[in-house]
Parts: sequence; C-alpha cells; structure tokens
Amino acid sequence: MKHLRVLLILALLIPLFSTYAQEEEAVTEEDSSLKGQFEELERKSGNYRANGIQYEVIKLSDLYKVKNNIFDSINTSSKTIKDLSATITSNEAEIENLNTKLRETTDKLNSVTEEKDSISFFGILIGKGTYNFILWSIIFGLLLLLLFFIYRFRNSNFLTQQAKSALADLEEEYETHRRKALEREQKISRQLQDELNKQKK
Repeated sequence: MKHLRVLLILALLIPLFSTYAQEEEAVTEEDSSLKGQFEELERKSGNYRANGIQYEVIKLSDLYKVKNNIFDSINTSSKTIKDLSATITSNEAEIENLNTKLRETTDKLNSVTEEKDSISFFGILIGKGTYNFILWSIIFGLLLLLLFFIYRFRNSNFLTQQAKSALADLEEEYETHRRKALEREQKISRQLQDELNKQKK
C-alpha cells in the first residue's frame, strides 16, 4: 500500500517535471535575443557579501558568450547597415535615372501632343482651333465673294436683258419708221413721176 502511494505520487509528479522541463526549453528558445541573454545572465548570477560589501558573481564563460554574441550582433548589424546603405545609394541612382527618363518622356509626350494638336499652315505650326478659325474665315469670305459675284452677275444680266429688250424695241421702231419712210418715199417718187408724166404730156 505504501508502495502504491509512492507510485501514485510519482505518477502525479512526472507530468509536472515534464511541464517544467518544457517551460525551461521554451525559455531557452525564446531568450536568444541580447536582452534575453542578459536576463539569463542575471538569473544565473549569484551574490555574496564580504566585509559589508555586496558582490555579484557571474561565470566568465557565460560573460564571454554574451560578449561574443554582442559583437556578432554588432558586426551583423554593421554589415546589414552597409548593405542597406549600398542598396539605398543604388536605389537613389536608379530613381534619379528613372526621373530623368520620365522628364524626357514627358517632354517628348508634350512635343508629340503639341504636334498632334497643331497643323502646319504655310510652314507655321498653329493650333487646330486657330487653323479651323482661319479655314472657316477663308470659306466664309469666299462664300461672300461668290454671293457678291452672283448678285453682280444677276444685276448685270438683268440690265443686259433690259438693254436687249430696249434694243429690240428700238430696232422694231426703227424698222417701222424705215418702212414708213420707204413707203412715203415711194409714194412721193410715184407722185413725182406722175407729175413728171403729166408735164410731159
């Protein structure tokens, strides 16, 4: 019965020991940072009092280990800083290069846009709006000139028709007058001839 109690107690304590061992492993795994290593060093250090003065005792091997880890971390950080500085310098150069290319591309785009929005008119590059205004002004001016010439032509045509009509009337009147004059002349000639014939008799 006594053995049974001992076994029962051992059975209950084994899980506690295994839990404590796992926690110790977890603490060891978690404390790989410099802060954790210093805390571990403080935990492992001891103290004693001699002649009224308190002394802290740290194992030199642990101190050397932490010291080496600190220098390794500093060296790694320095190398990382140098690598990052080189990367930053490279990135800045690349950014400057890209900005230069962007400016050149923007200038080219503005030039192409200006050419696209402009038209060469008598060798001068002018905007499409100005070109359209000039073109429509020329078309409107030519249209006004055409209407003016049509008006002048119709007016001249009307005057010509009137002149032709007046000329035709005048010719007809002249022809009538000539015919009457010819008839009168013939009549007078006949009368004269008759008178001459009478006198001869």
